[in-house]
Amino acid sequence: MYPGHWSKIKPESPALIFAATGETISWEALDQRSIKAAHLMRDRGLEPGDHISLLMENDLKYFEIAWAAYRSGLYITCINRYLTPEEAAYIVNDSGSKALFTSSELEVSSSILKHLESCPLRFIKGHIQDDYESYEDCLNSASSSPLNEEPMGDSMLYSSGTTGNPKGIKRPLTGAHVREGIPGVEPNNRFGINDQTIYLSPAPLYHAAPFGYCMRTLALGGTVVVMERFDPELSLECIDKFKVTHSQWVPTMFIRMLKLEPDVKNKYNLNSHECAIHAAAPCPTEIKRQMMDWWGPILWEYYAGTERNGSTIISPQEWLENPGSVGKAHLGVLHICDENGTELTAGEEGMVYFEQPTRSFEYHNAPEKTSSATHPSNKNWTTLGDVGYLNKSGYLFLTDRKAYMIISGGVNIYPQEIEDAMILHPAVQDVAVFGVPNSDFGEEVKAVIELVPELKAEEKLTDELMEFAREKLAPYKVPRSIEYIDELPRLPTGKLYKRILKEKYWPKAS
Repeated sequence: MYPGHWSKIKPESPALIFAATGETISWEALDQRSIKAAHLMRDRGLEPGDHISLLMENDLKYFEIAWAAYRSGLYITCINRYLTPEEAAYIVNDSGSKALFTSSELEVSSSILKHLESCPLRFIKGHIQDDYESYEDCLNSASSSPLNEEPMGDSMLYSSGTTGNPKGIKRPLTGAHVREGIPGVEPNNRFGINDQTIYLSPAPLYHAAPFGYCMRTLALGGTVVVMERFDPELSLECIDKFKVTHSQWVPTMFIRMLKLEPDVKNKYNLNSHECAIHAAAPCPTEIKRQMMDWWGPILWEYYAGTERNGSTIISPQEWLENPGSVGKAHLGVLHICDENGTELTAGEEGMVYFEQPTRSFEYHNAPEKTSSATHPSNKNWTTLGDVGYLNKSGYLFLTDRKAYMIISGGVNIYPQEIEDAMILHPAVQDVAVFGVPNSDFGEEVKAVIELVPELKAEEKLTDELMEFAREKLAPYKVPRSIEYIDELPRLPTGKLYKRILKEKYWPKAS
């Protein structure tokens, strides 16, 4: 389903709420504004299969533009607002976008223009700038008449670029009418999202999970509460104020909320909160256990990628019985394989593949990346680049990303385990672990730590952190050195730009 359906059932009910201001968009308004935006796109020559790019801060207009694309058979590419002008332009150019929708609130909106190769349609909300048309003016002058045809579009989002240049993930369009809804939403609705749901989105909308689940919630008739940006206490306040039933997080958000003072954590009524979904990275077991102790057994976890090549899901009850797991296969069939593609047995660690009846995606303009994500002998088995193992009951445990693995003296070391241990120290706000050159062993383990705000780096603290690591880790996993940083280069989505940290020690690393 889509806004056109819900606008007939509950026209005045809120579809969208902006948490910072309380601004509300009704279902009728969302439907009408997305119709006008669709007319604007069509009047300017956009046809099914064409691409548009959306570069904007968290804003309710995000969704009228997105639904306009979806009900026009277009691909929409959401771009990270924190990219440099060159990085953002690369995505616009690579996607072949014929239209760019952006905001005068972003500095990148003016500086990106000189880097665009071919994007003839350029719209900006807010203050009008040279070489842009006013989005608001164009929308106001567009027709509001019903659309004759509404073929379903899709997103074509780009990888984060945390291990290299971002690549677009493209899936074939279905040709279905938009009223049939986003493919796979209703059959795969394990979290109980429905037309009574109030869904809190604390993350940037350009990221696949927040964008996807906001759109899915709207497709199912639920209300979406959008935060301008994540803030630990404000998130709790939103759950209380808007009577939130569902929410989605990444592990770094849990860590920040857990470090709030007890009186702050107990200040807000969270009784309406039925389901907290988390993904993006494996959650440290102890952190998740602490969240369960606080919020109750409402934490659902899934493992999936923008590629939609497969997924796992684990309920709170299943996790308590299998702590550390990301669940059983929900979409696709799981396989664990060695470097030669040979399938491994339960308990053996290797590359995680999902099997589908047909390939579900390709990397846009990157056949080599598509090939590298494909099993050597099974073309319908694809991987997101993660390493893990299955237990005898079929539950998946992720170890780390293959690209981050440290090989020291021939021994494989996975940074995630070390990061999960060190984040538990009360002095540690955030931590990144990676390999640096060692003349004897090839690589050695290094930790870069962001301390909690009130602390300063001291030799005594370093000794304490080293001892803490030795108590929790095998000797060969303990960092050989620790450095401190004011703030780790982490995306607002929680993903870490570990490549930036490594380049200091591996100048030629990609």
